[in-house]
Amino acid sequence: MKDFNSFSREDEVGEIPEDVADMAKRLTSAFEGKGEGDVLRAIYQEAERGRKNGSLTDADLDNFYNALAPMLDGFKRKKLASVISKLKKM
Repeated sequence: MKDFNSFSREDEVGEIPEDVADMAKRLTSAFEGKGEGDVLRAIYQEAERGRKNGSLTDADLDNFYNALAPMLDGFKRKKLASVISKLKKM
């Protein structure tokens, strides 16, 4: 996973641009076949790094969620929302 900022860009009308959605799809493909624990560890590691160096904001996390959520089923979407909530408390 590169960084959360690559998922945080929105266009002028507040919609996630196609390139962000494409990045989210590539991320999903990169973790295909990996366990949920592997994916969560990678997300937490990147979030911790971003929070420590001041480059990861709550808005970045919200945009990351908004880019990935449409590709997930209800259970996984809830899980992602929970992860984002925890990351915001870091």
